[in-house]
Amino acid sequence: MLDGDTVVFAEVRYRRHTGWGGALESVDARKREKLAYAAQQFLQQESRWAKHPCRFDVIAVDAMDGDSPPRLTWLKNAFDI
Repeated sequence: MLDGDTVVFAEVRYRRHTGWGGALESVDARKREKLAYAAQQFLQQESRWAKHPCRFDVIAVDAMDGDSPPRLTWLKNAFDI
């Protein structure tokens, strides 16, 4: 997506249960490497965006107990490569 002239690569994660950690914690080093690789591939194929600034966001959605709506966390510029 675009935020002004910045190309944003957004990873959306959902967790129904937090037994293995929440949605935000699920974006580990291995996942960040995959995201960086995907971004590189995109920028090579879509060279018009290659000169624009880029960032990686994580949008984490965690289910809550009962009838409460899920908790949404949007972490802008979540990590650098």
